[in-house]
Amino acid sequence: MVMKRIIPCLDVKNGRVVKGVQFLNLKDSGDPVELATRYDAEGADELVFLDITAGIEHRDTAVRMVEAVAKAVFIPFTVGGGIRQAEDADAMLLAGCDKVGVNSAAVRRPELLTEMANRFGRQCVVLAVDVRRTNTGYRVVVDAGRTETPWTLEDWLDEAQRRGAGEVLLTSMDQDGSNAGYDLESLRIATARLRIPLIASGGFGEARHALEAFRAGADAALVASALHTGGLTVRRLKEQLANAGVEVRPC
Repeated sequence: MVMKRIIPCLDVKNGRVVKGVQFLNLKDSGDPVELATRYDAEGADELVFLDITAGIEHRDTAVRMVEAVAKAVFIPFTVGGGIRQAEDADAMLLAGCDKVGVNSAAVRRPELLTEMANRFGRQCVVLAVDVRRTNTGYRVVVDAGRTETPWTLEDWLDEAQRRGAGEVLLTSMDQDGSNAGYDLESLRIATARLRIPLIASGGFGEARHALEAFRAGADAALVASALHTGGLTVRRLKEQLANAGVEVRPC
């Protein structure tokens, strides 16, 4: 059995970790290097570092910050935000991360996924997919949830997987920051379409939510604000999941 992963997420704006609701009303949650170091020591399986406004502000992800975080941790590390071409991904990998996340740019030009997979290997390509629930199903959104696209969740996952995505990070914009649990229906839809790993994102508040996501088919659970506030640790979360019968890596 493949062990389930717990992945702390560091959403960063202007050099600080922030967290809000549906990417709005952002509040400071700390220094990215300090938090990354803490989560590594607590037993996190991986980290995700997202410069959440890099794309819409048309600026590159802060390479020096990526270098600092990468030097501070000893676990796999994904970085995303502002990745618009393969050269941007190359810069991030050279800065020290293990994988690169891409979102809006891939929706606008799906060929980017193929270019990245051919150049770096699809194991390095993490496709971030943001969705909103509509009357006709789930619709893919870009620009930090500001712009709705013609893509349905099902069609975009099929296309992206064919193009070379190696992993999918699926965020429910409706649940993001709510601490009320992941959108399980979207996870089930994604699980049915994918042959690559799926990371659940948007809505974690307690161990039960990760358990539900794993039962819905997710391979990993992305966790943010519940950890940043200090109310829960990676170690404690893994203990609770192990007690519930989930196979997780020991801390």
